[in-house]
Amino acid sequence: MLIVYGFTRVAVVVRRWFEISPEAVMEHGARVELRLLAPQEHRGSESAAQRTVVDQAFWRADLFTRLDRPADSWSAAHFHPFFDGDEPSDRVWSTELTADPWGWLTAQLQDVGDRLEGAGHDRALAADDVDEVRAAVPQIVAAARSFSPEDRMSRDEDFRLTKDAAERVRRMVALIPDTVEVDRDYLRPWLEQQP
Repeated sequence: MLIVYGFTRVAVVVRRWFEISPEAVMEHGARVELRLLAPQEHRGSESAAQRTVVDQAFWRADLFTRLDRPADSWSAAHFHPFFDGDEPSDRVWSTELTADPWGWLTAQLQDVGDRLEGAGHDRALAADDVDEVRAAVPQIVAAARSFSPEDRMSRDEDFRLTKDAAERVRRMVALIPDTVEVDRDYLRPWLEQQP
């Protein structure tokens, strides 16, 4: 499930996420991405439905925990301050993030121009959106909290909210060396999900 907050040029995408590392460590929780809306040419009449294209990610927060740790430990919480094309930067770990993830997220979303600039983009792209995003921060953070790892979901509930990412989970599993034990029973819904 994706929840998208679209503004003029910026979109905020909030979702539940599940992934597995090459060491077979499973992580889950809330993912929040800042993305650019791709400008689209007007089509049809003044009443015609228009295309909305949520495209280039430029910042991501992964408010995760590991499944083998306490749900409120934030043991895998990190962020990606920029993207190189479609690929996120390396994980950045922050004691401020793990100490107060929701306060940290609230602070990060207060000025999307700062996030754009930190990602190497012109902050002017967000000029029309900064105040609107700031006004929506309580709603955005509440949506992210609804996907929090603090609320430990069953495997099937996690899968229900992340089955659109099954192909990515299968790609992650393919990166795990044969010498590493993998809980394939836990992963079965993602492994068996048809495209």
